[in-house]
Amino acid sequence: MGGVSAFDEPLKKLLGGPTAKVMGEHLDLHTVGDLLHHYPRRYEERGRLTALTDLPLDEHVTVVAQVADARVLTFNGGRGRRLEVTLTDGHGRLQLVFFGHGVHKPHKELLPGRRAMFAGKVSVFNRRMQLAHPTYQLLDAADSDEAGEAVDAFAGKLLPIYPACKQLDSWRIAKAVDAVLPSAGQAVDPLPATLREGRGFVSLPEALLKIHRPATKADVAAARDRLKWDEAFVLQVALARRRVADAQLPAVARRPAPGGLLDAFDAKLPFTLTDGQRTVSKEIFDDLATEHPMHRLLQGEVGSGKTMVALRAMLAVVDSGGQAAMLAPTEVLAQQHHRSITEMMGELAEGGMLGGSDQGTKVVLLTGSMGTAARRQALLDLVTGEAGLVIGTHALIEDKVKFHDLGLVVVDEQHRFGVEQRDALRSKGKQPPHLLVMTATPIPRTVAMTVFGDLETSVLDQLPAGRSPIASHVVPARDKPHFLSRAWERVREEVEGGHQAYVVCPRIGDDEDDPAKKKGKGAKAAEEEAAAQDKRPPLAVLEIAEQLARGPLAGLRVEVLHGRMQPDDKDDVMRRFAAGDVDVLVATTVIEVGVNVPNATAMVIMDADRFGVSQLHQLRGRVGRGSAPGLCLLVTEAHEASPARARLSAVAATLDGFELSRIDLEQRREGDVLGQAQSGVRSSLRVLSVIDDEEVIAAARQEAGAVVAADPDLDRLPELRTALDALLDKEREEYLDKG
Repeated sequence: MGGVSAFDEPLKKLLGGPTAKVMGEHLDLHTVGDLLHHYPRRYEERGRLTALTDLPLDEHVTVVAQVADARVLTFNGGRGRRLEVTLTDGHGRLQLVFFGHGVHKPHKELLPGRRAMFAGKVSVFNRRMQLAHPTYQLLDAADSDEAGEAVDAFAGKLLPIYPACKQLDSWRIAKAVDAVLPSAGQAVDPLPATLREGRGFVSLPEALLKIHRPATKADVAAARDRLKWDEAFVLQVALARRRVADAQLPAVARRPAPGGLLDAFDAKLPFTLTDGQRTVSKEIFDDLATEHPMHRLLQGEVGSGKTMVALRAMLAVVDSGGQAAMLAPTEVLAQQHHRSITEMMGELAEGGMLGGSDQGTKVVLLTGSMGTAARRQALLDLVTGEAGLVIGTHALIEDKVKFHDLGLVVVDEQHRFGVEQRDALRSKGKQPPHLLVMTATPIPRTVAMTVFGDLETSVLDQLPAGRSPIASHVVPARDKPHFLSRAWERVREEVEGGHQAYVVCPRIGDDEDDPAKKKGKGAKAAEEEAAAQDKRPPLAVLEIAEQLARGPLAGLRVEVLHGRMQPDDKDDVMRRFAAGDVDVLVATTVIEVGVNVPNATAMVIMDADRFGVSQLHQLRGRVGRGSAPGLCLLVTEAHEASPARARLSAVAATLDGFELSRIDLEQRREGDVLGQAQSGVRSSLRVLSVIDDEEVIAAARQEAGAVVAADPDLDRLPELRTALDALLDKEREEYLDKG
């Protein structure tokens, strides 16, 4: 096992302090192993140029291109100088711009006909794509100062392009990789030999050499196939071991009592359950009736009635003498769930109170910001068993919270519930409680296998009767300002028709992140930079609310809702909005999930291009919840040809969340293919694409299951055990980082 130490060697030993510091801070690379697993994003062929027409806006890119022309312009009465260089790939063009003192060297080196690699952030200025102050490395650098820095990476026909950052270019990363590449020979191979030989994979040291310094495209393919398998297999072994461990835990079987709380609730429902809700409920009730803890993921469309299914499961557990807890990610959502569940249950939620039902129980709310007296009473109701249902935030997991007999935990959030948090809740039951995780974003099958691979999955894909269609349109505010005016007229029309509307903005306001206010920047420099970037800060709730109330929505009752408000104030605004006392609610994404106001029919999302696809779909799901049709307007200043506009058009074109989540994943970069880390397993995906590699994931899951069944503790596979420990350490670390 001596090879592990070479991979654990800190980078600063081999690369020197400054480079290692930047790698650690900006790319999260700390050891030789980290850098060897930082694979090229793509390869450029020597002699070929990068296509310049479809570069992503606002992203750090590296391109190989040829200089078409260069000219120096002066401004500010001759005091300021600007170098403009036009690059070409033979078809498209890209503008580079250098200011001030940065003009001299590129002016001397970037002569027409020269080829180089350029790196920088793509922006739009005067409707043209540009890179402001890019860094570059000449590729025909025989007579330049850089000649002495020729890197081995550029000796081959394929030039590796690494995921880079503003502080460290791809070619400097390539140079650092050259320094650590000899250590690849000591890589510890996690794949069992029979599996590796059976599938004809190259060895791990060979795969690492080929992915960083390939001679041919076939080398790249062989290396990627091998490294994908490592990622998929080690991850699936971790999940398989968790499934085995969970299956061995004891749990109390929970069966609803005939004529009990669940039957009484079903009898008073004003509508019939959809077939999907019935099927999924049966799967859940079958799990609850076993003596091992249920671990089930309930996913479904926005508005498919997941809360109803979860509530019926919770009532079944109360029927059997246990308690059920629902965890929500935010206080607004916890309060919202508490309100809608008590409304749905009516007198059944008033167990032990005057006018309450004999079959009823108490439903309590528990959040971090509750007053001391209310909190004390809620804790008392839980420990005595007086309260059968509790709805709360993560405050529920604190040590002080004791249950009489916790039988079921429902987690309602888009993010994965950490293993440690799960263990903390388990310890609160006499035996481990059953677990139901609800996700509001539909997840493609491969992602479910990867991220929630230790859970069984149930899918609700039918919308309940009575839900109205939602029409969605993109409003190009920059190209067609009159469209935006029409959007506000539409909001007014909805309100005049007796309905309500949401306006959603990316930030709160109060100059919390205005670039010009940052210290150390001269106002002039900030202004020049903003002009060069053609950028403005994202729109803010407080500013937009004020503009609307004074302008296009004057005379309407406009209120704000955002995360920095006091919880009581938030609750008050939501209550008044639900009661119809507020016409237009200007909010941040605090309304994203679970907010249910059937009378709200219109939503305008400002700077919609700054939100992800799934988030837009979630937000849109807040309208059209009643009998009147919904309207969602996606306002953007993004250019027509930009990827951001394409994303918005995709959202406007379909209401199918599964389709959208697929588009969402396809459009993201490899590095964050699954959005915010739900648990550390995500960050381990470097070459595995959960969308494209469905077969690899399915096959790895099968192989992993067989390996774990034959050798649960992996005693005969020490190398796999080492790889697994490294993955789980990373996961634990990320969980602790997130607090």
